[in-house]
Amino acid sequence: MTNQALIDALRDADAVQFGEFELSHGGTSEYYVDKYLFETDPDCLEAISEAFADRLADDDKLGGVALGGVPLAAATSVAAGVPYVIARKQRKEYGTGNLIEGRLEDGEAVVVVEDIVTTGTSLVEAVEALREAGATVERALVVVDREEGGRENVEDAGVEMESLVTASDLLESQ
Repeated sequence: MTNQALIDALRDADAVQFGEFELSHGGTSEYYVDKYLFETDPDCLEAISEAFADRLADDDKLGGVALGGVPLAAATSVAAGVPYVIARKQRKEYGTGNLIEGRLEDGEAVVVVEDIVTTGTSLVEAVEALREAGATVERALVVVDREEGGRENVEDAGVEMESLVTASDLLESQ
């Protein structure tokens, strides 16, 4: 899938919006990428999962960052035929109390998938949780890099980050 085709899919899902928006880290932005719109649109989700699947090896395992990375990991798992685990933001206080859900073997390599990276904090926290659980994490695939320092923070954590599109891509095609 070409970069423009993915941008078109995000736009067709009405996931790219313009105005004034408050972001989760407290800053504001003149544009917003609504992950819930692109993750719940079957055509857009299929385009994203196929683009992620093209970047995986047959023996890769996926890690989805809760909440936004989970539908991406599930759809990519099906598209690529590889298993996935879920990295919770905090340990649940009932049942098994797991921070990582799914089967994960000690030393297993995991490619983390995430929806949008702004500061990279959620992605880095998921990487740390996966590593604490015994995984080896060296790569992350993200749908949108907002180019606000997230890539640098993720790379400082020892993870190569590849984005399908960047904020520059989205804004240039406006």
